[in-house]
Amino acid sequence: MSATLIDGRAVAERIRKQVAADVGALATSPGLATILVGDDPASAIYVGNKRKQCVTAGMRDLHRHLPADVPQAAVADVIDELAAEPSVDGILLQLPLPKHLDAVALIDRIPPDKDVDGLTEVNAGRLTLNRPGLRPCTPAGVLVLLDEAGIELGGAHAVVVGRSDLVGKPMAQLLLQRNATATVCHSRTRELASVCRQADVLVVAAGVPRLIGADAVRPGATVIDVGIHRTDDGLCGDVDRGVNEIAGALTPVPGGVGPMTIAMLLRNTVFAATQDFT
Repeated sequence: MSATLIDGRAVAERIRKQVAADVGALATSPGLATILVGDDPASAIYVGNKRKQCVTAGMRDLHRHLPADVPQAAVADVIDELAAEPSVDGILLQLPLPKHLDAVALIDRIPPDKDVDGLTEVNAGRLTLNRPGLRPCTPAGVLVLLDEAGIELGGAHAVVVGRSDLVGKPMAQLLLQRNATATVCHSRTRELASVCRQADVLVVAAGVPRLIGADAVRPGATVIDVGIHRTDDGLCGDVDRGVNEIAGALTPVPGGVGPMTIAMLLRNTVFAATQDFT
Protein backbone atom coordinates (compact mmCIF):
# COMPACT_ATOMS: atom_id res chain seq x y z
CA MET A 1 0.00 0.00 0.00
CA SER A 2 1.30 3.45 -0.92
CA ALA A 3 1.97 6.07 1.74
CA THR A 4 -0.56 8.76 2.54
CA LEU A 5 0.74 11.99 1.00
CA ILE A 6 0.95 15.03 3.28
CA ASP A 7 -0.27 17.95 1.16
CA GLY A 8 1.95 20.91 1.97
CA ARG A 9 0.28 23.11 -0.64
CA ALA A 10 -3.12 22.82 1.04
CA VAL A 11 -1.75 23.46 4.53
CA ALA A 12 0.31 26.42 3.32
CA GLU A 13 -2.75 27.91 1.64
CA ARG A 14 -4.67 27.78 4.92
CA ILE A 15 -1.80 29.49 6.73
CA ARG A 16 -1.59 32.23 4.09
CA LYS A 17 -5.31 32.90 4.39
CA GLN A 18 -5.05 33.14 8.17
CA VAL A 19 -2.06 35.48 7.85
CA ALA A 20 -4.01 37.71 5.45
CA ALA A 21 -6.89 37.83 7.94
CA ASP A 22 -4.48 38.70 10.76
CA VAL A 23 -2.87 41.44 8.67
CA GLY A 24 -6.29 42.86 7.80
CA ALA A 25 -7.07 43.21 11.51
CA LEU A 26 -3.95 45.30 12.20
CA ALA A 27 -3.93 49.09 12.18
CA THR A 28 -0.68 49.11 10.16
CA SER A 29 0.39 46.47 7.66
CA PRO A 30 3.64 44.70 8.59
CA GLY A 31 6.68 45.46 6.46
CA LEU A 32 8.98 42.70 5.23
CA ALA A 33 12.43 43.67 3.93
CA THR A 34 14.09 41.05 1.73
CA ILE A 35 17.74 41.50 0.75
CA LEU A 36 19.00 39.78 -2.40
CA VAL A 37 22.72 39.98 -3.20
CA GLY A 38 23.67 39.20 -6.79
CA ASP A 39 21.68 37.52 -9.56
CA ASP A 40 21.62 33.83 -8.70
CA PRO A 41 18.59 32.56 -10.66
CA ALA A 42 17.29 30.22 -7.96
CA SER A 43 17.59 32.88 -5.25
CA ALA A 44 15.93 35.48 -7.49
CA ILE A 45 12.96 33.18 -8.09
CA TYR A 46 12.68 32.33 -4.42
CA VAL A 47 12.81 35.96 -3.29
CA GLY A 48 10.31 36.86 -5.99
CA ASN A 49 7.87 34.28 -4.63
CA LYS A 50 8.35 35.59 -1.09
CA ARG A 51 7.68 39.15 -2.21
CA LYS A 52 4.61 38.17 -4.22
CA GLN A 53 3.06 36.26 -1.33
CA CYS A 54 3.95 39.07 1.05
CA VAL A 55 1.95 41.55 -1.06
CA THR A 56 -0.92 39.09 -1.54
CA ALA A 57 -1.18 38.77 2.25
CA GLY A 58 -1.48 42.56 2.54
CA MET A 59 2.04 43.25 3.80
CA ARG A 60 4.43 45.94 2.61
CA ASP A 61 7.22 44.73 0.31
CA LEU A 62 10.46 46.55 1.23
CA HIS A 63 12.93 44.80 -1.05
CA ARG A 64 16.63 45.63 -1.52
CA HIS A 65 18.68 44.20 -4.40
CA LEU A 66 22.47 44.59 -4.16
CA PRO A 67 25.13 43.78 -6.78
CA ALA A 68 27.09 40.54 -6.51
CA ASP A 69 30.37 42.35 -5.86
CA VAL A 70 29.01 44.49 -3.03
CA PRO A 71 31.48 44.75 -0.11
CA GLN A 72 30.70 43.39 3.34
CA ALA A 73 30.48 46.86 4.86
CA ALA A 74 27.86 47.99 2.34
CA VAL A 75 25.60 45.02 3.08
CA ALA A 76 26.06 45.67 6.80
CA ASP A 77 25.02 49.30 6.27
CA VAL A 78 21.81 48.20 4.51
CA ILE A 79 20.96 45.83 7.35
CA ASP A 80 21.65 48.53 9.93
CA GLU A 81 19.45 50.97 8.04
CA LEU A 82 16.57 48.49 7.90
CA ALA A 83 17.10 47.55 11.54
CA ALA A 84 16.65 51.19 12.58
CA GLU A 85 13.57 51.76 10.39
CA PRO A 86 10.33 51.48 12.43
CA SER A 87 8.29 50.57 9.35
CA VAL A 88 10.38 47.39 8.86
CA ASP A 89 9.05 44.54 10.99
CA GLY A 90 10.97 41.69 9.42
CA ILE A 91 14.36 41.41 7.70
CA LEU A 92 15.39 38.44 5.57
CA LEU A 93 18.86 38.10 4.05
CA GLN A 94 18.55 35.59 1.21
CA LEU A 95 21.11 32.79 1.35
CA PRO A 96 23.48 31.68 -0.03
CA LEU A 97 25.54 34.84 -0.37
CA PRO A 98 28.49 35.37 -2.72
CA LYS A 99 31.58 33.68 -1.28
CA HIS A 100 33.39 36.90 -0.39
CA LEU A 101 30.69 37.79 2.16
CA ASP A 102 30.55 36.56 5.76
CA ALA A 103 26.94 35.40 6.10
CA VAL A 104 27.12 34.67 9.85
CA ALA A 105 28.37 38.17 10.67
CA LEU A 106 25.70 39.78 8.50
CA ILE A 107 22.84 37.67 9.89
CA ASP A 108 23.83 38.59 13.42
CA ARG A 109 23.44 42.28 12.58
CA ILE A 110 19.70 41.67 12.17
CA PRO A 111 17.83 42.54 15.40
CA PRO A 112 16.51 39.26 16.86
CA ASP A 113 12.93 40.56 16.94
CA LYS A 114 13.12 41.35 13.19
CA ASP A 115 14.90 38.08 12.34
CA VAL A 116 12.03 36.38 10.50
CA ASP A 117 14.30 33.54 9.36
CA GLY A 118 15.08 32.74 13.01
CA LEU A 119 18.80 32.39 12.32
CA THR A 120 20.47 34.92 14.62
CA GLU A 121 22.50 33.75 17.58
CA VAL A 122 19.90 35.16 19.96
CA ASN A 123 16.98 33.34 18.32
CA ALA A 124 19.00 30.11 18.22
CA GLY A 125 19.51 30.50 21.96
CA ARG A 126 15.84 31.23 22.52
CA LEU A 127 14.96 28.07 20.64
CA THR A 128 17.42 25.94 22.59
CA LEU A 129 16.08 27.26 25.89
CA ASN A 130 12.45 27.01 24.70
CA ARG A 131 11.86 30.72 25.18
CA PRO A 132 9.62 32.89 23.00
CA GLY A 133 11.23 33.92 19.73
CA LEU A 134 11.14 33.61 15.95
CA ARG A 135 11.72 30.05 14.79
CA PRO A 136 13.40 28.99 11.50
CA CYS A 137 10.71 28.74 8.86
CA THR A 138 11.31 25.30 7.37
CA PRO A 139 11.53 23.33 10.64
CA ALA A 140 8.52 25.22 12.00
CA GLY A 141 6.64 24.33 8.83
CA VAL A 142 7.56 20.65 9.20
CA LEU A 143 6.11 20.68 12.71
CA VAL A 144 2.84 22.12 11.38
CA LEU A 145 2.69 19.41 8.71
CA LEU A 146 3.19 16.70 11.32
CA ASP A 147 0.38 18.19 13.40
CA GLU A 148 -1.90 18.47 10.38
CA ALA A 149 -1.24 14.81 9.57
CA GLY A 150 -2.20 13.83 13.13
CA ILE A 151 1.24 12.44 13.98
CA GLU A 152 1.70 11.98 17.73
CA LEU A 153 5.18 13.20 18.63
CA GLY A 154 5.14 12.63 22.38
CA GLY A 155 7.26 9.55 23.05
CA ALA A 156 7.97 8.97 19.33
CA HIS A 157 11.48 8.31 18.09
CA ALA A 158 12.27 11.06 15.58
CA VAL A 159 15.39 10.83 13.43
CA VAL A 160 16.66 13.94 11.66
CA VAL A 161 19.12 13.43 8.81
CA GLY A 162 21.20 16.59 8.46
CA ARG A 163 22.67 18.98 11.03
CA SER A 164 22.52 22.37 9.31
CA ASP A 165 21.83 25.53 11.31
CA LEU A 166 18.96 26.25 8.92
CA VAL A 167 17.02 22.97 9.24
CA GLY A 168 18.62 20.00 11.00
CA LYS A 169 19.62 21.47 14.36
CA PRO A 170 16.47 23.57 14.92
CA MET A 171 14.31 20.66 13.74
CA ALA A 172 15.77 18.44 16.44
CA GLN A 173 15.19 21.14 19.06
CA LEU A 174 11.55 21.57 18.05
CA LEU A 175 10.98 17.81 18.16
CA LEU A 176 12.53 17.60 21.62
CA GLN A 177 10.21 20.37 22.80
CA ARG A 178 7.30 18.22 21.64
CA ASN A 179 8.57 15.34 23.79
CA ALA A 180 9.93 13.23 20.96
CA THR A 181 13.18 11.34 21.38
CA ALA A 182 15.36 13.02 18.77
CA THR A 183 18.37 11.50 17.03
CA VAL A 184 20.44 13.61 14.62
CA CYS A 185 22.35 11.88 11.81
CA HIS A 186 24.98 13.43 9.57
CA SER A 187 27.81 12.63 7.17
CA ARG A 188 29.82 10.83 9.86
CA THR A 189 26.94 8.67 11.11
CA ARG A 190 27.74 4.97 10.92
CA GLU A 191 25.12 2.57 9.57
CA LEU A 192 22.83 5.41 8.53
CA ALA A 193 20.10 3.16 7.13
CA SER A 194 20.02 1.14 10.34
CA VAL A 195 19.59 4.26 12.47
CA CYS A 196 16.88 5.63 10.19
CA ARG A 197 14.94 2.35 10.36
CA GLN A 198 14.42 2.97 14.08
CA ALA A 199 12.42 6.14 13.39
CA ASP A 200 8.72 6.60 13.90
CA VAL A 201 9.22 10.01 12.29
CA LEU A 202 12.05 10.52 9.80
CA VAL A 203 12.94 14.06 8.70
CA VAL A 204 15.49 14.14 5.88
CA ALA A 205 17.31 17.42 5.25
CA ALA A 206 20.73 16.30 4.02
CA GLY A 207 20.82 18.03 0.64
CA VAL A 208 21.71 14.79 -1.15
CA PRO A 209 19.38 13.55 -3.91
CA ARG A 210 17.66 10.23 -3.08
CA LEU A 211 19.94 9.60 -0.10
CA ILE A 212 17.29 7.67 1.82
CA GLY A 213 15.96 4.53 0.17
CA ALA A 214 13.32 2.00 1.16
CA ASP A 215 15.88 0.01 3.13
CA ALA A 216 16.24 2.96 5.55
CA VAL A 217 12.54 3.29 6.43
CA ARG A 218 10.56 1.30 8.96
CA PRO A 219 7.21 0.15 7.53
CA GLY A 220 4.51 2.63 8.48
CA ALA A 221 6.89 5.43 9.50
CA THR A 222 6.17 9.08 8.72
CA VAL A 223 8.78 10.51 6.34
CA ILE A 224 9.31 14.25 5.81
CA ASP A 225 11.48 15.04 2.76
CA VAL A 226 12.93 18.55 3.04
CA GLY A 227 15.24 18.28 0.02
CA ILE A 228 14.53 19.39 -3.52
CA HIS A 229 16.86 18.87 -6.47
CA ARG A 230 16.61 19.40 -10.21
CA THR A 231 17.94 16.35 -12.05
CA ASP A 232 17.82 14.98 -15.59
CA ASP A 233 14.78 12.97 -14.48
CA GLY A 234 13.00 16.02 -13.08
CA LEU A 235 12.61 17.23 -9.52
CA CYS A 236 13.41 14.89 -6.66
CA GLY A 237 14.02 15.08 -2.94
CA ASP A 238 16.47 13.56 -0.47
CA VAL A 239 14.19 10.50 -0.29
CA ASP A 240 13.96 7.92 -3.06
CA ARG A 241 10.54 7.33 -4.63
CA GLY A 242 10.62 3.69 -3.51
CA VAL A 243 9.96 4.86 0.06
CA ASN A 244 6.39 5.58 -1.03
CA GLU A 245 5.66 1.84 -0.81
CA ILE A 246 7.06 1.52 2.73
CA ALA A 247 6.15 4.68 4.63
CA GLY A 248 2.81 5.27 6.29
CA ALA A 249 2.84 8.98 5.46
CA LEU A 250 5.16 10.98 3.21
CA THR A 251 5.62 14.54 1.97
CA PRO A 252 5.79 14.74 -1.83
CA VAL A 253 8.45 16.63 -3.78
CA PRO A 254 7.39 19.12 -4.97
CA GLY A 255 4.31 20.11 -2.97
CA GLY A 256 5.33 19.00 0.50
CA VAL A 257 7.67 21.02 2.70
CA GLY A 258 8.52 23.67 0.08
CA PRO A 259 5.26 25.67 0.19
CA MET A 260 5.38 25.70 3.99
CA THR A 261 8.62 27.66 4.20
CA ILE A 262 7.21 30.85 2.69
CA ALA A 263 3.92 30.44 4.56
CA MET A 264 5.82 30.29 7.85
CA LEU A 265 7.88 33.32 6.81
CA LEU A 266 4.65 35.29 6.44
CA ARG A 267 3.47 34.04 9.83
CA ASN A 268 6.80 35.02 11.40
CA THR A 269 6.50 38.52 9.95
CA VAL A 270 3.11 38.97 11.62
CA PHE A 271 4.58 37.64 14.89
CA ALA A 272 7.47 40.08 14.59
CA ALA A 273 5.03 42.96 14.09
CA THR A 274 2.76 42.06 16.97
CA GLN A 275 4.71 40.16 19.64
CA ASP A 276 7.11 41.34 22.33
CA PHE A 277 9.75 38.63 22.75
CA THR A 278 11.69 40.38 25.54
